[in-house]
Amino acid sequence: MAADPAGRPLTETGPTEPAEPAGRSAAAREELERLLLDGPRRYTRRQVAELAGMPAERTQRLWRALGFADVADDDPAFTDADVTALARLSALIDSGFVDPLTEASIARAMGQTLSRLADWQTDLVAARLAEAGVGLGVDAGTDAVAAAVLRSTEALLPLMSELQDYVWRRHLAANAGRLVLSSGADRRELAVGFADLVGYTSRSRGMGGRELGVMVEDFEGLAADVIARYRGRVVKTVGDGVLFTCADAVDAVEIALRLPVEWSADDRPPLRVGAAYGPVLTRLGDVYSPVVNLASRLTSIARPSTVLVDRELARRLLGSPAYRVRPLRQVSVRGYDQLRPWLVRRREAGDVPGVAALEQLLDEIAHDVLRRGSDEPPA
Repeated sequence: MAADPAGRPLTETGPTEPAEPAGRSAAAREELERLLLDGPRRYTRRQVAELAGMPAERTQRLWRALGFADVADDDPAFTDADVTALARLSALIDSGFVDPLTEASIARAMGQTLSRLADWQTDLVAARLAEAGVGLGVDAGTDAVAAAVLRSTEALLPLMSELQDYVWRRHLAANAGRLVLSSGADRRELAVGFADLVGYTSRSRGMGGRELGVMVEDFEGLAADVIARYRGRVVKTVGDGVLFTCADAVDAVEIALRLPVEWSADDRPPLRVGAAYGPVLTRLGDVYSPVVNLASRLTSIARPSTVLVDRELARRLLGSPAYRVRPLRQVSVRGYDQLRPWLVRRREAGDVPGVAALEQLLDEIAHDVLRRGSDEPPA
């Protein structure tokens, strides 16, 4: 057989790669999968369904809902852990805790949440290996890389698993009052808020990947801190914005007012916030309601570093000595022909003479707008 200048055998498409590094890489990957999947892959899709006592079509639907790609019918892609997980799901359904009609939705919510967590943890391991001088993107089949990945995974897996279980239980404990006192209904009266970075799209075009990543991380970190500080809950973050909820109107407005102030810096785009209050459907960690749409519309028309709220949230704040609540002109936005935003600001102490009287007059006008039950401006 012909050979190239390096002595490697040639095929019709070029030189063949030495088998040994590929073998080491495959062996390392197999060992890593055994560690993460709690055993070797040994069952096909139909075999795992049969062992779990579930129809094959149903297991495939749940597999997709969890966010995993289809596997061939003859591919032994599943482990004993997959059989155990499906058996536990079947037991939950039989107990009545999980409705068969919603099992795919529950699987989808869990898959999306944990997929993001897994992405972050993988990036964390890769970053630590890179800092240690082991480049995963170069010669990834070497013994050094394989050993480093395995060592890191073996060390981190039990720690992360225990930490995730702790955080999950802590969040359940935080919701314990609602679990015990509520009737189980998923409709609640909540304040819903959106915080949005102004000009994020245009600004991000001129930023490098690392710089953009730092800004997004800073934003999400600060938002999570402020929202938790005032008993709110982060529903989700989307690059340039965060959606949060609060049971208490004052807590929601404190979050809305503090976020732009604490985020403010010369090298950051300004933040704006919109919030509304009313009945909200909570389902699988997300929220659904016209209130959510209203908060989004208010955010879209808010000026940088300002907070706009809806009529109901304004009603709950008006008269508070801590805030100034002022009706603005009606506007037309998608879904709302005559939306009246209400501007909320913190009421500063020690007003100069004459200002207090003006503020009192403006308070009376705001009260009049609410009393008349109409968004028409006062006469």
